[in-house]
Amino acid sequence: MDINQILKIGAEAFQSGIGEQLGGSLSIDKIMDALAGLMPGEGKNVDLGALVGKMQGGGLASIAQSWLGDGGNAGIGAEQLMSIFGSGDIMRFADKLGLDQDTALEGLKGAVPEMVDKASTGGTLESLGGVGGIMGMAGKLFGR
Repeated sequence: MDINQILKIGAEAFQSGIGEQLGGSLSIDKIMDALAGLMPGEGKNVDLGALVGKMQGGGLASIAQSWLGDGGNAGIGAEQLMSIFGSGDIMRFADKLGLDQDTALEGLKGAVPEMVDKASTGGTLESLGGVGGIMGMAGKLFGR
C-alpha cells in the first residue's frame, strides 16, 4: 500500500467523520492534500513513524499500539489530537478545508487512527511505497 492510498483512506474517514452535509462538499483530493500537510514529513513524504513516535512520547502509547495492532482501534479525543499536532497546525489544516477547528478535529478523530491502522500490520508500520523513516519504527518504539 502506498502513501496515496493511506491518504485516501484517511480522507474518506475524515469525510464520513464530519457527516455527509459538510464532508460531501469537500473533495477527497483536497482532504488528502490537507492531511499530507498536517502529518509529519515533507509534502507527500508523510512519516507515520514520526507520528507514532510523538504519540509514544506524549503519553499516548497505548492508543498508538491499538492502531498498530490487528484488533480494534482505541478512540482519540480532540485534546489529544491538539497535543500531537499543535493548535497552529490544526488551525492551518482547518483553514485549508474551510472548516472551523472543532469540525476539523471531529474528522481527524476518525482519519488519523484509520491511516495508522491501514499502514500497519502485526504491530509495525509497513513500507509505504518507499517512503523512508517508517519501516519498523513502531516496532522499535514498542520494543518489538
